[in-house]
Amino acid sequence: MPDRFQVTKAEEDTVLDYNNDESASGKLLGDILDETLDSGDIHRAEENQKSSIDPNLYLYDDDLATRPHISTFISSIANYENTIPAATDPDAKPAAPSARMGTLIGVFLPCIQNIFGVILFIRLTWVVGTAGAICGFLIVLTCCCVTMLTAISMSAIATNGVVPAGGSYFMISRSLGPEFGGAVGMLFYTGTTLAAAMYIVGAVEIVLTYMAPWASIFGDFTKDAEAMYNNFRVYGTILLIFMGLIVFVGVKFVNKFATVALACVILSIIAVYVGIFDNIHGNEKLYMCVLGNRLLKDIPLDNCTKGDPFMVDIYCPDGKCDDYYLTHNVTKVKGIKGLASGVFYDNIFPSFLEKGQFISYGKNPSDIENTSGQTYNQIMADITTSFTLLIGIFFPSVTGIMAGSNRSGDLADAQKSIPIGTICAILTTSTVYLSSVMFFAGTVDNLLLRDKFGQSIGGKLVVANIAWPNQWVILIGSFLSTLGAGLQSLTGAPRLLQAIARDEIIPFLAPFAKSSSRGEPTRALLLTIVICQCGILLGNVDLLAPLLSMFFLMCYGFVNLACAVQTLLRTPNWRPRFKFYHWSLSLIGLTLCISVMIMTSWYFALIAMGMAIIIYKYIEYRGAEKEWGDGIRGMALTAARYSLLRLEEGPPHTKNWRPQILVLSKLNDNLLPKYRKIFSFATQLKAGKGLTICVSVIKGDHTKIANKAVDAKSTLRKYMTDEKVKGFCDVLVAQQIGEGLSSVVQTIGLGGMKPNTVIVGWPYSWRQEGRNSWKTFIQTVRTVAACHMALLVPKGINFYPESNHKIGGNIDIWWIVHDGGLLMLLPFLLKQHRTWRNCKLRIFTVAQIEDNSIQMKKDLKTFLYHLRIEADVEVVEMNNSDISAYTYERTLMMEQRNQMLRALGLNKKENSKVDSHDEKRNSIDLDGPEQEDAPETTSNKDDSTEKADGDLKSSVKPDEFNVRRMHTAIKLNEVIVEKSQDAQLVIMNLPGPPREVRAERESNYMEFLEVLTEGLEKVLMVRGGGREVITIYS
Repeated sequence: MPDRFQVTKAEEDTVLDYNNDESASGKLLGDILDETLDSGDIHRAEENQKSSIDPNLYLYDDDLATRPHISTFISSIANYENTIPAATDPDAKPAAPSARMGTLIGVFLPCIQNIFGVILFIRLTWVVGTAGAICGFLIVLTCCCVTMLTAISMSAIATNGVVPAGGSYFMISRSLGPEFGGAVGMLFYTGTTLAAAMYIVGAVEIVLTYMAPWASIFGDFTKDAEAMYNNFRVYGTILLIFMGLIVFVGVKFVNKFATVALACVILSIIAVYVGIFDNIHGNEKLYMCVLGNRLLKDIPLDNCTKGDPFMVDIYCPDGKCDDYYLTHNVTKVKGIKGLASGVFYDNIFPSFLEKGQFISYGKNPSDIENTSGQTYNQIMADITTSFTLLIGIFFPSVTGIMAGSNRSGDLADAQKSIPIGTICAILTTSTVYLSSVMFFAGTVDNLLLRDKFGQSIGGKLVVANIAWPNQWVILIGSFLSTLGAGLQSLTGAPRLLQAIARDEIIPFLAPFAKSSSRGEPTRALLLTIVICQCGILLGNVDLLAPLLSMFFLMCYGFVNLACAVQTLLRTPNWRPRFKFYHWSLSLIGLTLCISVMIMTSWYFALIAMGMAIIIYKYIEYRGAEKEWGDGIRGMALTAARYSLLRLEEGPPHTKNWRPQILVLSKLNDNLLPKYRKIFSFATQLKAGKGLTICVSVIKGDHTKIANKAVDAKSTLRKYMTDEKVKGFCDVLVAQQIGEGLSSVVQTIGLGGMKPNTVIVGWPYSWRQEGRNSWKTFIQTVRTVAACHMALLVPKGINFYPESNHKIGGNIDIWWIVHDGGLLMLLPFLLKQHRTWRNCKLRIFTVAQIEDNSIQMKKDLKTFLYHLRIEADVEVVEMNNSDISAYTYERTLMMEQRNQMLRALGLNKKENSKVDSHDEKRNSIDLDGPEQEDAPETTSNKDDSTEKADGDLKSSVKPDEFNVRRMHTAIKLNEVIVEKSQDAQLVIMNLPGPPREVRAERESNYMEFLEVLTEGLEKVLMVRGGGREVITIYS
């Protein structure tokens, strides 16, 4: 690659700042060049650069020193990678770069694996039997609606740029700020850790209850619930230690085991569905012993008769029989009756019970109440059940929807795969859950469905006995999948905690930001194990499930809140590629999350909310100051003061950058704004959001013309009101216009609400002899650049559309150098206004001979795709760098004018006449005179001028420095006019002003700009403030 296309150090810094989301907080693209150099040094430096600057871009040579050419920029930015590293094995050899994953492998299957969990196998049948088919269907549907609405909101956030790993924590912290992010991050971490505890307890329950009941170390747990829970605590602790060691030393094993766990889940579900249809007429494998309407346990089927000695010994101790036993018969009931049996109608309605009531057919008090005080071998409800409690128990079965967004860095097209994969996974799992409710209700007897631990069938798992071909398919599959889910939680939770700690938003977590020598978050893993152990000590899935449901519901609620807030605020960076969202859906999702939390368990909800509030206040609290007096005004003043002080803390993050506009408006002799449409343009650019400050400068003594300033301000306010400009206005009286403008640009605004973008009109009268408006214009350009503010120069402002008009056509962006992305952001903001909404964006950039224009176009499309901006892309090749005769002629004419002005030698009298004339104007000459005062070609000359011009013509030889710049202006103008003459608006880079403060150079600069924009009706010249204003990140 030729030297002139090599990335300089400044360019490298720029690209790195742009790629690093955490550093994109308003950093400068390059330092402003030292303006204290003398003109000789500057001229020599310019001469030395002539050979390294392409002739077709020589006009932008000052910019290319600190701002990369587009071909360099987009090739560096198009293929980026910025993700939080996933769990890796520190001892493993570096693997070859893997292929990017698609929607199926990267999002759909991981979501399936994380959503299907232990509840499906060990609790869903009990939920269906207890709630009935109708309420069970509503329970599952409610939970699925919560996750679907959350997935829609998450898809909008995840497609609003690149989402590194971190799931809801990253999305919320970057959308709602560090306070909410820290609170939700800790909730998400706690939920993930407690999920690991639930998976471990569930795995132990599967083994002890259904696979190896002989392993109980606290006696017969079928007769004592506490003995069962104690077993869960002991074996759960042992299993936690074992799994913790695996995570610590064998991350490679965890990642490989995930595939096995996924296969187990899928095969187990398929086996259940096959078994349901295989047993459509029921089977003879499972029978239950029933006394009257009550379900019995631990009764061998051979002894399941009323007169059997085994039954008599149980119900007639000491010769006195139980009254219920005496009045009811003992029968054998088939457990798996099949879809053809019509058992579905027996399972339609709910059968909620209080703790200690007997499980029986119907709701007859004589059947469900324990009147004798003895339980015998009758199965009782171990907890009080209700519709809301069952929602809390089942809800963990639908969590895990963040798995796709956590892998965004490994996806070939994250903005496409995350919404499609996540929503399809939710639809798939919801279909499985909802159909399972119906199938279970239509296949299994009501009593067996409500037997939570399968005690009536000898401690067997109901789902396993439905499956084909054998119950061990489900038992082994559910155990391995549950174990895999627990390992994934223990692997992910410490890394999430470490990510929160590294953000340094919660100081007391600082020790957990460190990694071990092997790169593992060992400290975070130890804390995770401790918290997980606390969950295991609860010893009951039915207690753990509602608790962790609270934390996940809080996370999902904040995801919905983040989407709703971003949509309603309409920030410039909010450009989701996923379009099927609405703020009302997000608010419904938020409402559902809060409602389910409170309905399920209000005290668990208070624990989760209290934890979130404490963390939020810990991060945010700075000692709020109350103000008494006028209540509403006091609140407004306090809020304004607090917000301004917060904004003062530092420059805004790139994602929060929006143009805060300062409009420099020219007044005519009657102190009326000369160009009304400059206000219309400001309104269209802001689209009703943010503030605008309009300022005019009047030359004179403030003590003498203070009244005029007041009148001018009143007029300015009226124009702003008429054009619906939301903001403030002011009029400054100064001895010199240039100094007044410099003071305005430097001091306007308050704290963090200082303007960052200046709009100045084009000085149409700059060619007129005796008028120095171009000096004021260039001085303003330099001042704005020194203040690191963006500059917008609308040319042809009279032709700009009114705010109440709608136009169609194209907005053409000519992107020559990258100066922060302002050229990309401005047309997007304009299209938010109804005036420009129907316009299409076209982006043109220039390729040189050495550039691969095909690759350039591909990279630029990739870049725009990640910016979520829809535009047509065209790369224009400017291969001909030969300087034409017309360029020499045009340069000669420009230099002749300068020579002529020097030859005429304006005397002091003429200068004072010019000063007197300017003083009478009493306003800045930035927006230019009326349209008829704007000459199209060189200024008119009188006879003496033309004579002097003729005398000098033969003696002047064009300066090569000027010829090269004129060549750039002419060549670019030819291409722009050819491509964009019919565009509704042409937006292009404004070349930087000459560093050398010399009248001749400054006059030439104005001529270059005139040539660059000739033949274009509406042009917006843009010069960025040196800060990134647009980002590919969410």
